[in-house]
Amino acid sequence: MRALRRFTVRASLPEELLPLSQLVTNLRWSWHAETRDLFEALDPELWRTCNGDPVKVLGEVSAERLATLARDRRFVRRLQDVVDDLQEYLSAPHWYQSLGEGAPATVAYFSAEFGITEVLPQYSGGLGILAGDHLKAASDLGVPLVGVGLLYRAGYFEQGLSADGWQLEHYPSLDPHGLPLKLLRQPDGTAVVINVPLPEGRTLFAHVWRAQVGRVALLLLDSDIEENTPAERGVTDRLYGGDEDHRLRQEMLLGIGGVRALRAYCQLTGTPAPEVYHANEGHAGFLGIERIRELTESHGLSFSEALQAVRAGTVFTTHTPVPAGIDRFPRALIERYFAGFGVPLDHLIPLGAEEDPAKFNMAHMGLRLGQRANGVSQLHGHVSRSMFRGLWPGFDEGDVPISSITNGVHAPTWTARELVEMGTQVSSQGDPVDVEGPVHFDGVDRIPSGELWSTRRMLRGRLVEEVRRRLRDTALSRGAAESEVGWTDSAFDPDVLTIGFARRVPSYKRLTLMLRDPERLRALLLDPERPVQLVIAGKSHPADDGGKQLIQQMVKFADDPAIRHRIAFLPGYDIGMARYLYWGCDVWLNNPLRPLEACGTSGMKAALNGGLNLSIRDGWWDEWFDGQNGWAIPTADGVADPERRDDIEARAIYELLGNQVIPRFYETDRDGVPSRWVEMVRHTLRETGPKVLATRMVRDYVQQLYVPAAGSARAMAESGYGAARTEAVWRARLLDRWSTVRVAHVEATGAGDTPEIGSTLALRAEVELPGLMPTDVQVQAAYGRVDDADGLHEVTTLPMAHEHTEGSRHWFTATVPLERTGAFGYTVRVLPHSEHLADPAELGVVASA
Repeated sequence: MRALRRFTVRASLPEELLPLSQLVTNLRWSWHAETRDLFEALDPELWRTCNGDPVKVLGEVSAERLATLARDRRFVRRLQDVVDDLQEYLSAPHWYQSLGEGAPATVAYFSAEFGITEVLPQYSGGLGILAGDHLKAASDLGVPLVGVGLLYRAGYFEQGLSADGWQLEHYPSLDPHGLPLKLLRQPDGTAVVINVPLPEGRTLFAHVWRAQVGRVALLLLDSDIEENTPAERGVTDRLYGGDEDHRLRQEMLLGIGGVRALRAYCQLTGTPAPEVYHANEGHAGFLGIERIRELTESHGLSFSEALQAVRAGTVFTTHTPVPAGIDRFPRALIERYFAGFGVPLDHLIPLGAEEDPAKFNMAHMGLRLGQRANGVSQLHGHVSRSMFRGLWPGFDEGDVPISSITNGVHAPTWTARELVEMGTQVSSQGDPVDVEGPVHFDGVDRIPSGELWSTRRMLRGRLVEEVRRRLRDTALSRGAAESEVGWTDSAFDPDVLTIGFARRVPSYKRLTLMLRDPERLRALLLDPERPVQLVIAGKSHPADDGGKQLIQQMVKFADDPAIRHRIAFLPGYDIGMARYLYWGCDVWLNNPLRPLEACGTSGMKAALNGGLNLSIRDGWWDEWFDGQNGWAIPTADGVADPERRDDIEARAIYELLGNQVIPRFYETDRDGVPSRWVEMVRHTLRETGPKVLATRMVRDYVQQLYVPAAGSARAMAESGYGAARTEAVWRARLLDRWSTVRVAHVEATGAGDTPEIGSTLALRAEVELPGLMPTDVQVQAAYGRVDDADGLHEVTTLPMAHEHTEGSRHWFTATVPLERTGAFGYTVRVLPHSEHLADPAELGVVASA
């Protein structure tokens, strides 16, 4: 029989233990060791069987045990100490509180997934883990951020393997009442219900669940409620599931419903309305459409006026390095769903326009609705500017207004406790957040090499025990008998070089690249003197049979009895498994097709634990590889044949392992310590560790994007959105007349026939601006190195000063310094100018000589 409904019954806590309820509902426990210790002390065996889930522990601990603890004065004092620590964390001023009035009062952060803890399985991979780390770091810094997402009743999926190694998906039925969540309620106790209009007069309703992530509230919308029809109840069933119609309804609920949930939350709690809205990828793009609708109805703004106000306070982050990764919907589907929404379709559709007129592109809408946009590593910023260059025609790639902020990871979540307690994240410069410029975790220099090495060995041993446990469970689940799994008791070895590879399994991440020469890999695994062992994990999207075939190929290789004690594919990759991998692996392998890895934060987590990266120079590794924190795999970028490219790059991996990685690991001194290896570990902890912190990342977002966006949003909203109205009129007038703007003539004097370095060049440009004023534009001199085709490189721009006017003709001047030898060139260009532009390329128009 099947139950009609499931729910979770929790123990009734004695009065002395009531503060446990406060601790369990704040997800700070997921990264705060002392709080986890306290929950473990409730019942150590139960803590183990519940896999460290304090919600489950409180639901299953016996009343007798609780009564005993309530009488234990030492435990009650310990409980109060942890509660007091949480209260201080929640109320004390942090870094953000030192920024003053220019910082936004509230920032709204929208994401389709959030990876905070395995107890709340609302993530599929890197995007969600990044979003979870963003919230945690914002909490640590005191950033007044509110997260907005969806509550998926079946999460992403739980992964298993069939007997022949094929990925199996299981979708658990999650009970929100059994999760660390609270339902958002009205003062009379009834649940808050938000709604989103659908076609044919239908309405999508949702409850709002609140997860507390330290100081940060996370609102999760849930459509599985009685007010909905069966079709609408299933909207939030699974993460990244369903057809285009289903996905569109999910993204409408996230964007439109998310804004409405925010309004209700702020009204009920007194939280200031957000001044900045951050869309983490295009899934949340409809938040801008809802805000435009609000302003047109509440303040009587036109669409173009509301667009200026909305853009000013919107930040858009793209994580996608390939067009195929972008959400695109049929234009007809968008027209059907938004026909009666309240925003004119002839204004909405162009926001998502792309080369294919039948498609609506969510990333394009995100870029058009966000005045500030960024990629997630320096290389990804370059890739994004190239990929989206068509939205800014006439501009060189370097001028496309997409910046980059390199991702970071939340150190308290991902670093082994033993390493933190040793002082590997201590800097004599103080808190890294407060230091301008490079930071060094030089506390690691005071740790003796032998102690650092023994701790790394202990963490490797902990990983080995976890691998053995999972190998046994996996073998049994795939049909093995108890008598056939004894080999797992001795699989892997805590003294063998351990390499980790764990990530999602799309084709570009090349899970099976290491199998290009199976015999060579087999020889590395089984070397009698210097073996290696490989721990591999990852999930393929349920609809991606190609990814599942890669997993099956890896599993079949690892099933070989001759090598299964040295290589393992572990199903069920999640946050819980990931910690063991990051703690225990000596080397983190990453071999994507460059430059298709946007950032790749798994290697950052390994680095925080002293793991050395062996990686293609892609994502974050491209900018922070320094020759001492690991090894860079050479890439065959110019090779067009993908098979040959894979062969070349796989061969490079084998050679690096055999000639550099393995010898360094096994070369030990008289004390048995591989001193050169330990120095690389020490260097990684000291130099790479501070760079990869999520607190560094969030600080960059605050300073580079949130604070400027808040200033722009406030300026637009002044005097009843007077600036938004004025700016909309100015933009319409400028764009209407831009086709007549022309650089008519440029003359240069002063350099002579043979200019020398240190001299100057006087430029004078005649510019025609029919119907426009000199204050409407910025005229720039652009100069730099010139190639044989007269292309400018390493360009520097210099504003030219207005000299005088004759009718619609205007003259501008500038003095250009000649600061480099060799071929030199210059030109003059005209760009729009307004105090409200975040970048002169923003409008996508330019006139050049």
